Amino acid sequence: MPRHASPLTAKGIIAKRLKPGRHADGNNLHLLVKPSGARSWVFRFAFGGKRHDLGLGPAPESEDDKAAVSLAEARDMATTLCRQVRAGINPAVVRRDERTARQAAAKTAAARTFRDVAKLYVAAHEAGWRNTKHVAQWTSTLETYAYPHFGDLLVAEVNTGHVMDALRPIWHNKPETASRLRGRIEAVLDYATPLEWRSGPNPARWKGHLASMLPSRSKVATVEHHAALPWQQIGAFLADLRQIASVSAFGLEFAILTAARTGEVLGARWSEIDLQAKLWTIPGARMKAKREHRVPLTPAALAVLTKAQELRKTSGPDAFVFPGQKGENSGLSQMTLAMLLRRMGREDITVHGFRSTFRDWASEATSFDRDTAEAALAHTVKDKVEAAYRRGDQLEKRRRMMEAWADHCAKPMQADGGNVVAIRAAGAGGVA
Repeated sequence: MPRHASPLTAKGIIAKRLKPGRHADGNNLHLLVKPSGARSWVFRFAFGGKRHDLGLGPAPESEDDKAAVSLAEARDMATTLCRQVRAGINPAVVRRDERTARQAAAKTAAARTFRDVAKLYVAAHEAGWRNTKHVAQWTSTLETYAYPHFGDLLVAEVNTGHVMDALRPIWHNKPETASRLRGRIEAVLDYATPLEWRSGPNPARWKGHLASMLPSRSKVATVEHHAALPWQQIGAFLADLRQIASVSAFGLEFAILTAARTGEVLGARWSEIDLQAKLWTIPGARMKAKREHRVPLTPAALAVLTKAQELRKTSGPDAFVFPGQKGENSGLSQMTLAMLLRRMGREDITVHGFRSTFRDWASEATSFDRDTAEAALAHTVKDKVEAAYRRGDQLEKRRRMMEAWADHCAKPMQADGGNVVAIRAAGAGGVA
């Protein structure tokens, strides 16, 4: 075969006059030109008394051939391979082992089931979720409704039919759950695609796909309201609740008196409580809107905290205010509060419903304005223009509102089922 004694040049390797054959560049690097004109790089070396040729990829056939291996790149590769040979390493064996490892990895990836990928998705995202309850809800939804249909199916094989099998049975009678399930299936499949565990369009996507096969959630169900206690009956309920001396009873009373979300109360830590300032500051990471929320603490709410303090076993600032059975390193669960209501014979109401009780009271029985009530509930302002002009959090106005709420909650029940409501001048905001 013709050879060039001198090293190759970048322009020389694309010359049309370059004859077919092997052209040496030095350092065991050769340019192989085929009769068709196709060019490739070859590393020729001897190891264990045998000669070997190792392909390094295609060589440029024109100046703008960006997909090929350039002369400089080929020389770098040859230098590295020469070092391996001098170190007693066979580059061909290294190449074979790398190929075997890639094939094994591809085989493992191809064997991943939807359940496997879902677990990886949760593990990758749980650090950014607000609490462990969200992780449990994610897993529970998939275990209950998706895994029975395609949990053990290869993630690459999940198709629209499988997704519909999971959604169809609950789309009409459990629309909120079904909507969340669809979104979670879509998220898992999206996670698998860039990792090359599946390809093609996502079969759980809504727009342009499932939207043509299923009615929208708004058309299959009315808004689901949490069962709430009438505001006229809150005094009698709290009187019963205060007969129970337990962490769960303290937690529920605190939730009622602060009108906070259940998760915010159950996740409360002593470091968030400023007893002297009579203030509970909830970090944005624990809020639904991801913004810090300050809650004024009334004497009644502080009294609950005093009772909770008496049960403290440690003085650590990060201890939960309302610890669960595992101690102050874990908070109460929502199921604990639900079971408390059941033991009280109040299966007709929900814990979250007490926020509605508070809102109804503020609207129907007081002259506090709507904005103050919404701020107390930490509701976000949907109107962007209005939100831009609303700077403060109305803390002092809310403090007066929460004191009026605590006063109302302390009132006894009338014989006709209504609370005794004292009529007094309200001014710019008070009990009507």
